[in-house]
Amino acid sequence: MKQRKQDVTLNEKDALQDLLEAEKQLLAYYHDAVVEGSCKPFRKEIFKNYTQSAETQFNVFEQMLSRGYYDVFPAEKQMIEKKKDAFSKVKKQIAEA
Repeated sequence: MKQRKQDVTLNEKDALQDLLEAEKQLLAYYHDAVVEGSCKPFRKEIFKNYTQSAETQFNVFEQMLSRGYYDVFPAEKQMIEKKKDAFSKVKKQIAEA
């Protein structure tokens, strides 16, 4: 049976999740455009758009968090130290190269 557009609706949680993913993807595109941009006016405009999109993404995240749609757990100190060590090793390898 073929579904019609009016038969398919997103609930609030799915709509917010879809918007969050779209904003994350848009941020990735803006990032690539800034990195590849070859003139200052273009890069400035893209960076402005990136900043606005990052704000929107964070606002959507906050809405999801406030509605209980997104779980955030505090990082354990051991996990933080492990990540710091890993990045320190990479930084040292890059400096030695």
